Amino acid sequence: MKKKLLIHPVPSEAVGNNDFSVRIRLISGEWQELFVYEVKVDMHNVRKASMVTFDMNDAVDIEVTCHYLNEISEVDIRPLSKNITSSQNGNTVLFSLDKPCKLSVEFNKERFRNLHLFANPIENSRPNIDGSNVFVVEPGIHRPEDLLLEAEKPNSTDGTIPEIIYFREGMHYIEQTIFKIPSGKTVYLEGGSIVVGSLVCDSVENVTICGRGILYLSNFERFSAFRGIRILFSKNINIDGIMTIDPPHYSIYIGKSKNIKISNFKSFSTRGWSDGIDMMSSSDIDIDDVFLRTSDDCIAIYGSRWAYYGDARNINVRNSILWADVAHPLMIGTHGDHQGNGDMIENILYDNIDILEHHEPQSDYWGAMSINAGDKNTVRNVTYKNIRVEHFELGQLFDLRVVWNEKYNPSPGSNISNIHFDNIAYRGVTDKPSRILGFDTERIVDGVTFKNLSINGKIVTNRDEANIVTNEFTKKIKFEK
Repeated sequence: MKKKLLIHPVPSEAVGNNDFSVRIRLISGEWQELFVYEVKVDMHNVRKASMVTFDMNDAVDIEVTCHYLNEISEVDIRPLSKNITSSQNGNTVLFSLDKPCKLSVEFNKERFRNLHLFANPIENSRPNIDGSNVFVVEPGIHRPEDLLLEAEKPNSTDGTIPEIIYFREGMHYIEQTIFKIPSGKTVYLEGGSIVVGSLVCDSVENVTICGRGILYLSNFERFSAFRGIRILFSKNINIDGIMTIDPPHYSIYIGKSKNIKISNFKSFSTRGWSDGIDMMSSSDIDIDDVFLRTSDDCIAIYGSRWAYYGDARNINVRNSILWADVAHPLMIGTHGDHQGNGDMIENILYDNIDILEHHEPQSDYWGAMSINAGDKNTVRNVTYKNIRVEHFELGQLFDLRVVWNEKYNPSPGSNISNIHFDNIAYRGVTDKPSRILGFDTERIVDGVTFKNLSINGKIVTNRDEANIVTNEFTKKIKFEK
């Protein structure tokens, strides 16, 4: 009989948070306690938030008790677009879910000491753990060095790692923290597994990383360049269901790769340059149903950078929740081939996205939805569709500029064209004007259409109502109902 509710085991060494108690049950079933993990948030003032996770394929009741407040005056369950209602009894709230979703439960408007709740779907396509190309990470806390040690044994078939590897339960005090995955392999992180380290796909193809496990990189100050997952010069890579906690650098870093699919991925970060998902000179990327709470850009799309050269195109981001404690939720364009003719960044779609926060003290990096074309880049054919932006602390709604950011760009960008905003809704303060700015007469912004743009419930029909500033190097900016 297929399970309707699945609660994964928790390693004894897992770091918990006592701010909340959380119970769950199938409707009218018996209550079960969930382990509350500690997750750190916000590099400006690193704080300890909370997270629970489970799998479901039937309706559930959830009970959350807050222990750190003496009195609860209000409770917000976000994204607000989910329309989750709750009842309250003292410091305890009760609500129901009829399908998997990702939520933030906030008491008295506290966004930094909140509870993150990840209700995953129950896995329908669990890999065959006896298959010759499957690496299984069992429940427990592990380091990737375990794999390397096993690889030195005589049964290793490729000189790197054996065909099937089981991490066994227990803590392993080993310094190696990088696991390189060969072509054609599946790495399955079972629910309840915590890998203290980073996974790397370098010049490989046909790799899957999946499950309900966690990549844990908190307190790795001396490994400042570590990413949760690196995908370099690779193709046909699938990432599904896992989570990263506090990587020192990007959660997922994609360089000169193609045909990448990322789904049901969750991440938290608190360091400088700890972006969520960044891609350089990569194409044919599909990102679906992710939750990213990061201390730099949540999702960034660039041209050439470092060892990765070429255009970026055909990138879709769908059905996701973005929370930028620092910088941009959505960013395009900063880096490119400034020594050559620049890069083409094109055919980008963002659809059905909730933006829960945008906070950036530096005005050059404002923009919940931002295109900054630098390094001779051309950015064109970008659509933002069905985007809901909740009140954010510090920044602006839109930022479209052909720029010369001297910190990152030896050269200004080339142009921005054919940008569409369709059914965008923002509820919050608009005291910082949005920007649409070209650089000069040859490097312009040409063709920006706003259709059904709503600010605080009102459809806006011109630049003044939208609080957008432009310059003489822009043309064809239109508003439609």
